[in-house]
Amino acid sequence: MNIVVVVIYVPMVNMMLQMSKQHEEGGGILTRRIVPADNSCLFTSVDFVLHDGARVDTDAMQSLRCIIADAVEADPVTYNEAFLGRPNYEYCIWIKDESSWGGAIELSILSRHFCVEIDVIDTQSGRVDRFGQSENYSTRVLLIYDGIHYDPLVMESADGATVSTVFPSSDDAVLTQALEIGAEAKSCRQFTDVRNFKLRCLVCQTMLRGEKDAMQHGSRTGHANFGEV
Repeated sequence: MNIVVVVIYVPMVNMMLQMSKQHEEGGGILTRRIVPADNSCLFTSVDFVLHDGARVDTDAMQSLRCIIADAVEADPVTYNEAFLGRPNYEYCIWIKDESSWGGAIELSILSRHFCVEIDVIDTQSGRVDRFGQSENYSTRVLLIYDGIHYDPLVMESADGATVSTVFPSSDDAVLTQALEIGAEAKSCRQFTDVRNFKLRCLVCQTMLRGEKDAMQHGSRTGHANFGEV
């Protein structure tokens, strides 16, 4: 069952555009770009940073989903049922469904496929998860994650004329800036606690708490449309 969560963000869009605490360093400003808040935000964000901020292409998500499905299908030993949480063939069907969310498994596969380190700033914990770090790739890209939504981080030139999204892996300064953005978001509580956030079933209006309750409710009732409150 695929559960569709209609997310209602408390911060206004303008606040989210500025929450990144724009850091000026070396003539550039590291900032957060907002992508559509749908079930494919991870894939849209990855496509955005891989193309150096040239586009927000919501149609690109299907090609990235297929890359992941092909990698999983080709390696059933690594990507077994215990690892995936479901049978290999079932996962491959699931991940190609545009309502399915991506996460750590998908980021690790995309990192390896594109030979790039993908660093994700988690605004709830303040940590950075570095996918592909052990592979010593020469470049890195940056995403920010608030518990349910991914956005890309970009470096804008001081005059706003150009943006960069791919950085040398040796550039620790840009990673420090990204962590500062995450720390500010955490201090402002700009994240969603998926274990404890309040939801309402939009079918029967039942109040629920967290992703686990929503999954259990959906399994019992067949309802699959929820909104955050």
